[in-house]
Amino acid sequence: MKWTEDLVAIFLGVFILVFSLIVFVVLPDSASSINAYLDIITAKLGKWQSNPLEAIQDKLGGLLGMFVLLSVLLGAGAYLVKISFLPFLKGFVIVFLVGLVSYLLASQLDFKSVGLGYALWAIALGIFISNVFGLPAWLRPALQHEFFIKTGLVLLGAEVLFGKILAIGLPGIFVAWVVTPIVLVATFWFGQKVLKIKSKSLNMTISADMSVCGVSAAIATGAACKAKKEELTTAIGLSMVFTSVMMVALPALIKAVGMPEILGGAWLGGTIDATGAVVAAGAFLGDKAMNVAATIKMIQNILIGVIAFAVAVYWTTRVEKGESQKVSTMEIWNRFPKFILGFIGASIFFSILQQALDPELSARLIEKELFGFTKSIRGWLFCLAFVSIGLSTNFKELRAQFHGGKPLILYVCGQLLNLGLTLLMAWLMFYKVFPEITSAI
Repeated sequence: MKWTEDLVAIFLGVFILVFSLIVFVVLPDSASSINAYLDIITAKLGKWQSNPLEAIQDKLGGLLGMFVLLSVLLGAGAYLVKISFLPFLKGFVIVFLVGLVSYLLASQLDFKSVGLGYALWAIALGIFISNVFGLPAWLRPALQHEFFIKTGLVLLGAEVLFGKILAIGLPGIFVAWVVTPIVLVATFWFGQKVLKIKSKSLNMTISADMSVCGVSAAIATGAACKAKKEELTTAIGLSMVFTSVMMVALPALIKAVGMPEILGGAWLGGTIDATGAVVAAGAFLGDKAMNVAATIKMIQNILIGVIAFAVAVYWTTRVEKGESQKVSTMEIWNRFPKFILGFIGASIFFSILQQALDPELSARLIEKELFGFTKSIRGWLFCLAFVSIGLSTNFKELRAQFHGGKPLILYVCGQLLNLGLTLLMAWLMFYKVFPEITSAI
């Protein structure tokens, strides 16, 4: 069997989930010593104001454990796709250290209060290092951003639980599944017909990033349309900047105009890109808004696979098809980013498992303990991916992507359309069509 990057990402994601399932759900008592160790390595960094050492106080052992765990898992995965283990490990030390610095900066209280998260720091630090000091050849084997983030997306799939989706029901589905495709198609059309962006893959990646759910959608869609690394960096950079602004500005605006909490939460969930930023922004408004925002974002996350498949079909049948060329089903399958199957499979399995367990047991074992572990791993995988993107980005090449300001204009115009349609749909669904569901939340 030939190991592809997508197949290895699915294998590693499933391995982590199965291991977590055994430790936290099947054998929670007999594996208590393992649980204690996992709690140590997944502990979050502390907050700090002026001394960054406060953030890692008593956590050095855990950080070392996380490094060893990720080195072994990712090094084994790299080996399966024909990347030698030792060269990978040598570069991975630097990638991990830059990721750690990114987490440290993100935990600083002032930076944290304005929404400067680890993703933005990871990309910025990577770009700074590569463009100021250069990129040595020995570091390149460890810069496997797609491999890292694909594995993380398989873990993300397990967190998209249908039970939580049903709690919000039809209003949330309309907000996430009707508005998102409209905004995606309209933004892509605007980029091609009005702005006349030459690169269709850049146009599509930015459109998906902005309309679906940020970085995750950009990676999946970029794989489907074969976007260049620089184009992916551009989309992710725009997403990070606007996410940081919107997670602070939107809750302030909602409070200033006296918008109802449920409506505000739905608006945040459908428009802010990153799931973590959605939760943080919703928390500014209250628990109800936070739960509605997070649930709508999870509903929207399901579209990652659907959008990636649709883009793969469109790209093979319309964008790259010659006048007399026929596109086979196999070509569409070859283009489809197969790690999405791991995302969907994990979502289905854990949704069924959650419904089968007692609600209290499910909340404790699945959502608190198991997902507490996998979310930490996923966060590190995403952080390492962003560091890799930054380190492998040439600023001159990145600057060329912003020539004429068209990507920025595309993102701003698309996001304005997203904000308007999402607010309108949320108001209609939660307060006019299904007011009884809203009153029961």
